[in-house]
Amino acid sequence: MSNAPKDAPTVAPATNFIRNIIDAELAADKFAPRRWSGQPGLGPQQLCGAPDTAKIRTRFPPEPNGYLHFGHAKSICLNFGLARDYGGRCHLRFDDTNPEKEEKEYVESIIDAVRWLGFSWQDEQEDNLYFASNYFDWMVACAEYLIESGNAYVDSQNADEMRANRGTLTQAGKDSPYRGRSVAENMDLFKRMQAGEFADGTQILRARIDMASPNINLRDPAIYRIRHATHHNTGDKWCVYPMYTFAHPIEDALENITHSICTLEFEDQRPFYDWLLDHLAAGGLLQRPVPQQIEFSRLNLTYVILSKRKLIQLVEEKHVTGWDDPRLPTLVGARRRGYTPEGFRLFAERVGVSKSDSLIEYTLLEEAMREVMNESTERRFAVLDPLKLVIDNYPAGQSEDCVVHNHPFKPEFGTRTMPFSRELWIEREDFMEVPSKGYRRLFPGNMARLRHGYVVKCTGCEKDEAGRITAVHCDYLPETKSGTPGSDSVKVKGNLHWVSVAAGYAAEVRLYDKLFAYPAPGSRREGDAPELERNFIDDINPNSVKLITAWLEPALKQAKPEERFQFERHGYFVADRIDSQDGAPVFNRTVTLKDSPTKTAS
Repeated sequence: MSNAPKDAPTVAPATNFIRNIIDAELAADKFAPRRWSGQPGLGPQQLCGAPDTAKIRTRFPPEPNGYLHFGHAKSICLNFGLARDYGGRCHLRFDDTNPEKEEKEYVESIIDAVRWLGFSWQDEQEDNLYFASNYFDWMVACAEYLIESGNAYVDSQNADEMRANRGTLTQAGKDSPYRGRSVAENMDLFKRMQAGEFADGTQILRARIDMASPNINLRDPAIYRIRHATHHNTGDKWCVYPMYTFAHPIEDALENITHSICTLEFEDQRPFYDWLLDHLAAGGLLQRPVPQQIEFSRLNLTYVILSKRKLIQLVEEKHVTGWDDPRLPTLVGARRRGYTPEGFRLFAERVGVSKSDSLIEYTLLEEAMREVMNESTERRFAVLDPLKLVIDNYPAGQSEDCVVHNHPFKPEFGTRTMPFSRELWIEREDFMEVPSKGYRRLFPGNMARLRHGYVVKCTGCEKDEAGRITAVHCDYLPETKSGTPGSDSVKVKGNLHWVSVAAGYAAEVRLYDKLFAYPAPGSRREGDAPELERNFIDDINPNSVKLITAWLEPALKQAKPEERFQFERHGYFVADRIDSQDGAPVFNRTVTLKDSPTKTAS
């Protein structure tokens, strides 16, 4: 039914409270009466359709007012994953009911992000891409029904008066002086609101529920406001727009959604969600059973800011290079950094869903990415901090090929050749003139293996006038080439990667780290003075990116944008999808290897 990724998650879906709810409802045939006309619509239209072949319908309903972030990835994986696992459908719906913040740019970026994560809202039977703004006529009809049934009225109080009369969590609200308007008067005012007779903020349509309700969200919530603004989809057709809490449940019902899954901050809004759908179904506007809202905890990650307001601040104040900066927790940034869709899906499955908020360690996301890339990426040699190694007894001008496996555990990935020559680049940390205890790599008199090449014995080094080492000298043992009968004739503990000076090439490499230096950016820390207020901007990691020129093996020169590799000993890297050119890729570090630099350099 629902189009699933070709490469399914590598772990089985975990049981959780949402799945338990769905299992029980399917066992009780709760959704058996539902009918589907093939398109969103009011109850009478749906009832003329055939029985809905989708066992469940979920939706991912972003507002197109920004770029998606890691939290949205969890929601996408959850909603599309449930539809996939239960033989259902997941709709992609743009909740574009706010004309002042939404742009086509964001619509296109969201569509691209969902596809990139490996999910689809369409197949040969259905195309479930929708815009809430296309439902405005139906929403107005629902609002007018509430007026006709005495469940809505036009309030002429200004915003300050409404706020003052709303009450508090411990004190009941007060009825608006306009609450007793007649049905005819309310309908006339609402029609005039639609005709553009009133200025913004002068009239507002409210549901008539209970101003004394202990749930402040049921104290006659606003459902329609005046906004004289051009909408990205409907242009200037409308000057009244529905409030989110009114529009969202109606959108779900029009689309035959069975499970409206949202984050915990909407839990207090569920009573109004249920009140609204029940009244509209009682009036025959919607079919039963109506959708149900289920809440789960949002994603909270260490070292990450997911607040849209704060992300905008980071971009607008140029603390980052843009929305696709690889340090940002946006999906466009993650993609540019080299994070994989498979890694996000694996991460989402592992963190699961619950009703309680918790802080997830960022390392869990990194580990999911490593696990996926360890299986799928070819290996390459790259020297990030180059130091020249001169093999004095190797013939000058000579070169030979070393055969290297592209993946140590996947022979089907094939092999490549690397040119070996008299002068090589090695990592600066792979030589110590005076070795520390336990150091196994090159130092005068010690031997180490050049991976896939020969065993070499260090004979000394060169220094400049400042005492900095500029070259290391060694001799090679001709009978020890890897893959030959004599390769095991000499036992050594050190193993070095390398790049030929003559055949390798210099390239820009960007070493990305976490954008913030502290697990909870902007929060108080132990020892802070009581009067201290922290700004999350002050917690930006000054070393979150380092630009270097590295020496890479020649095979990397042909890397295509978004092609990923493991640079042996260093981590996983990707050819930048924006700045890479044919024959001149720029590489971004996606994530380091598990081993710490200290352990790696031993």
